Formats: sequence, structure tokens, C-alpha cells
Amino acid sequence: MSTDPHVLIVEDEPDLANLYAAWLDDRCSVETAYDGNEALEAIDEAIDIVLLDRRMPGLSGDTVLGTIRERNLDCRVAMVTAVEPDFDIIGMGFDDYLVKPVSKDELTTIIDQLLLRSTYDEQLQEFFALASKKALLDAQKTQAERNSSQEYAVLEDRLAVLRSQVDETMTELLDQDVYHRLCQDITRESILSK
Repeated sequence: MSTDPHVLIVEDEPDLANLYAAWLDDRCSVETAYDGNEALEAIDEAIDIVLLDRRMPGLSGDTVLGTIRERNLDCRVAMVTAVEPDFDIIGMGFDDYLVKPVSKDELTTIIDQLLLRSTYDEQLQEFFALASKKALLDAQKTQAERNSSQEYAVLEDRLAVLRSQVDETMTELLDQDVYHRLCQDITRESILSK
């Protein structure tokens, strides 16, 4: 993720889309799309986050979301909609869900959370890739060979740094009330299922 996240707001009410854009303009690079077709034309690899209305004329937000996921675009999607969630959301590929009306604070908080989750995902991917390489080298090379390798020393150092970053990011995620409640719910369900 870049330091200046690129957000696409997909909302069929132009006044509302423009209000969201104004709220986010000082912290993000913002684009707006006023229907599903416009959204699909605008979205590409440069988009970090999509704020997506579900109920729009023409292509619905659900259809746009499905297309985003089919294209394997690496972006986070938050539904920002007047549609109250129902059980149909279970199979949907969004990252978060806000029910309108939403405040500026809610919108900026969701952007921060989605960016933090993306950072965590990137850190984990790199960590596991390097951990796999280390495990392979541990199995194939002797201790003496590993000790004499500068590349192996750099690998170990990078793994240590990543481990620390992953732990810090996870702590930050858990410190946010939403994720704290989510983890409590997961723990409670785990205990009840035993």
C-alpha cells in the first residue's frame, strides 16, 4: 500500500459520493463513480480501497463486488449501503460493511482499518515466503554452511524484523475495538463448540 491510499467511491447519489470524497480528500487520493459500469471502468491495480454501495440502478454493488473478485484485484472493499445486512452477506467477498448513514469518523476509521489489514497481509505473505526458504535451507544445508553464508544471515535478520512487525501490526489490529470484539466472538464460539 502506498502512503497516500487510492480510494474509489462507488455511489449512485452524486451528492453523497462527493461528500464522502470531500471527507477523505485530505488523506487519500479519491475517485468517484456514480454507477456500477463506471466503477468497473475505473477500477484497476492502482485502487487500494473501494467504498461500494450495494443498491444502484444498472449493475448492483453485489455484481461489481463479484467482478472485482473475479478479476483478482488486490484491493479492499467496504460496502457502504442502506441495505441492512442479512445472511446473504456470508458468501460475499467484501472486507467490511457499513450501514448508512455513516459519519466522517466512521468512514475514516474504516479506511484506516482496511489499510492496516492490507499491511498485515503483505507482512504475513513476505514472512511466510522467507520462512519457507529458511526451512528449506535448514533441511538442505549443514549448520556450518548456514553459519558461513552472508545471504542466510540476511534472511534470518529479515525474518526477525518481519516477526516483530507482524506482532506489532496484529497488536494494533486487536487494540481496535471492532477486532477485539471479533476475536472475543471467535474465542467464545470456539469454547462453546467444545
